[in-house]
Amino acid sequence: MCLFFRILSILCHQKPKWLPMKKSVSYLLILIISVLMIECKTQEKKAENESVWEVDFLDNFETFNPDNWQDQRIWVNNETHCYVPDNQYNTREVSDGTLKLRVVNAGKMLPCDNFDKHGNQHPETQYVAGRICSKNRKEFIKGKWTARLRMHSNGEKSMFPAWWILGAQNNEPPVQEPDETVCWPLTGSGEIDIFEHHGDYHHDMFTTGAIESLGECDKSNWESMRRNFPATLNEFHEYSVEWEGSDLVYRLDGKEIYRNVGQGDKYPEPMFAILNFAKISDSPMEGSWTMEVDWVKHEKRKS
Repeated sequence: MCLFFRILSILCHQKPKWLPMKKSVSYLLILIISVLMIECKTQEKKAENESVWEVDFLDNFETFNPDNWQDQRIWVNNETHCYVPDNQYNTREVSDGTLKLRVVNAGKMLPCDNFDKHGNQHPETQYVAGRICSKNRKEFIKGKWTARLRMHSNGEKSMFPAWWILGAQNNEPPVQEPDETVCWPLTGSGEIDIFEHHGDYHHDMFTTGAIESLGECDKSNWESMRRNFPATLNEFHEYSVEWEGSDLVYRLDGKEIYRNVGQGDKYPEPMFAILNFAKISDSPMEGSWTMEVDWVKHEKRKS
C-alpha cells in the first residue's frame, strides 16, 4: 500500500497539464484501481505461499544446540584457513540471540587437523574459521529451508561465506553412519547453494542455485544453474530455497528471484544444512570477518 499512497499523493498535488479536469480524474481512478489490483495480487500470492507451510525445525540461536548442529572440520576448495571447533578463537560465537561465524587471523602459524576427502592434511596456517552442519542432527527431504543472516562486511578479497544444503549420504567428514558413502555431487550427495558470496568478484552480490552433477565423483558444472543477485549484504535478509513441484524456487525476503526448472526431483535424498565462513584464496586479511545468523528454519508442506 506504500506505493499506492505515494502515487496518490503525487497525482493529487500535480494534475497532468495535458489532461482536462474530467479526464484527469478518470486517469487518476484508473491508476488507483490498477495499483490496488497489483497490490492485492501480491498480498494474495504471499499469503498463499505462507499458508502451505508449517515449521518442523527452528533454531533461534539462543544457545549453541548440539542436538541441531555440530562443528565440521574439513578441507575443501583449497581453502587457506583451518576450521576449528568449540568457538576456538571466537570463530563460532553465539550471543544476543544470534550466531556469529568468523574467519580470524590468529597472528601466528598454527597446526591444522582438517583433512580432505583423500586423506591429505591441511598445512599450518595463521587463519582459523567456523563451520557448522546439521548432519545427523536435522535432515529433511525437500520442503523449504530459510536463514535470516547478514554480513558485517563484504566484497573483500578471499571472502567466501555460505548458507547451503548437502545430501545426507555425503562421504566427507564427519562420516558417522554406514550409508555415508556417496561422493559429491552424485544423488545422495547433491549440493544446493542458497547464499554464497565471493568477495574477490562481488560487492553486495550473492550467488544462489543448484550445482549440476556431471555423473561422476567430483565432476560438476558450477555455473550452469546458479545466478548472481544484488542485495545489501550488511543488512539482515531471509535467503531460502523450496521445492515447488519439480522446481527449486529461490527467494530473497520471501520474493521469488530465481528457479531451477525441473531440477527438484534430482534431489530426492534427505539433506542437511551447512553454515560456514571460508577464506578461499591466498590474499592476506587482518583481524576478522563475520557472518551473523539470526535464525535457521525448515518447513514442510501442510498435508
